[in-house]
Amino acid sequence: MSGPYDLHCHSATSDGHLAPTEVVARAAGLGLAALALTDHDTVAGVAEAQRAAASYGLRLVPGVELSVLWQRRTLHVVGLGVDPQEPGLQAGLAQMQRARQERGEAIGERLEQAGLSGARAGARAVAGSADITRAHYARWMVASGQVRGFEEAFKRYLRQGRVGYVPGDWVAMEQGIEWIRGAGGIAVLAHPLGYGLTGAWLRRVLDAFTAAGGGGMEVACGSSPEPRQVQRLGGWCRRYGLLASAGSDFHAPGDLSSRELGAAPALPGDLPRLLDALP
Repeated sequence: MSGPYDLHCHSATSDGHLAPTEVVARAAGLGLAALALTDHDTVAGVAEAQRAAASYGLRLVPGVELSVLWQRRTLHVVGLGVDPQEPGLQAGLAQMQRARQERGEAIGERLEQAGLSGARAGARAVAGSADITRAHYARWMVASGQVRGFEEAFKRYLRQGRVGYVPGDWVAMEQGIEWIRGAGGIAVLAHPLGYGLTGAWLRRVLDAFTAAGGGGMEVACGSSPEPRQVQRLGGWCRRYGLLASAGSDFHAPGDLSSRELGAAPALPGDLPRLLDALP
């Protein structure tokens, strides 16, 4: 299909600001032809997004973004074209949500012990019905005047090595890919340059990712907007025979930590587009 699209974004069902319907409306208003909703470890917003997309004549790709572990590193794998109701995926996501809930509570305990009174209640108010994440704590800190901005919240409290950091009890990368494939989806390595990996380590990740059945990689993504970065990722995509994906990682309007819907740079023209491989 032709027209602009975005295969990586978030709603208030996880750590975004907008409801799924509002995300779809924004995408339609920006002229996107297709959108994938890829909330963290949940597909709870997909049905709402699909209904909204139908009213706008926009193609909605059901998706999810899984947090996984490989060699004790946390990576993100996006599943695109999944069946949200597939039992194996549903069971896996329930497991992930329990891990997220436990992590969210543990982060709050650490922050309150460090003197940020009301952290858990504040983050819960920000999160609404979603599982509490570090992003919700960061937004509460900004809103309550604890820090001046989102990045400062992570730098002072939430980044690895800081008082509020709690490692996630995520599943192995191979298991996450199995859930995605079992639900009829394509597993995509999200924002490959966002993990601080050297070229040698990225090669090891891609070796393991493709061996486990991973089929795509984000080449044009919000965290790697520079042309040289896109070209570098395009080279890895060609080397491993992966389908190329593009996504903004949108979370909220005006959010300096992410890009606008549809604002990921263009894919190199010779790469096979993952969108074209989806039913």
